[in-house]
Amino acid sequence: MSQIKVTSCPIKGLYVIEPTVHGDSRGYFSETYNQRDMEEAGLSMRFVQDNQSGSSKGVLRGLHYQKQYPQGKLVRVIRGRVFDVAVDLRSGSETFGQWFGVELSAENHKQFYISEGFAHGFLVLSDEAEFCYKCTDFYHPGDEGGLAWNDPAIGICWPEVTGSYPGSADASGYTLSDGTPLVLSDKDQKWSGLQEAFHY
Repeated sequence: MSQIKVTSCPIKGLYVIEPTVHGDSRGYFSETYNQRDMEEAGLSMRFVQDNQSGSSKGVLRGLHYQKQYPQGKLVRVIRGRVFDVAVDLRSGSETFGQWFGVELSAENHKQFYISEGFAHGFLVLSDEAEFCYKCTDFYHPGDEGGLAWNDPAIGICWPEVTGSYPGSADASGYTLSDGTPLVLSDKDQKWSGLQEAFHY
């Protein structure tokens, strides 16, 4: 019997995966990945690398994608809470430029599978968060591309974020609803928007 529930998202190639969680007075147990269950659900990807990151509240990472060596990613949160986003960048896709987001937390145990050809990013909503993800290809230095996290042409509704679009990915002036400033890397504040990057 399968230990996962797989839900297709409005954008083809994105899936929310909910593993069965067995809990009692001692705590809980859950299989975080089972290849047989995934294949029974029609997901036959092969993972070659696991990554983990830690971030504090207000940190926004993204939007990142790979140019020549696209990665499928199975992402989850083992501590804290994040809002995770994928943007369709697949050439010829009917949903090109559209986004989908889902809240991932240590409490809800949800996982998010993002097929190859999407940009990805997440915002930390808790005081701290630990983020884990499996990848279908190895990391290739120099292969990363990016998009402005706040590009109006994409129109991501980041929860709890307040601020006005300054015409660039600059995070100055943006905060969470409790006043926590957004924190982005210098690189992530310099990405261009979808129209400039893809000339569509």
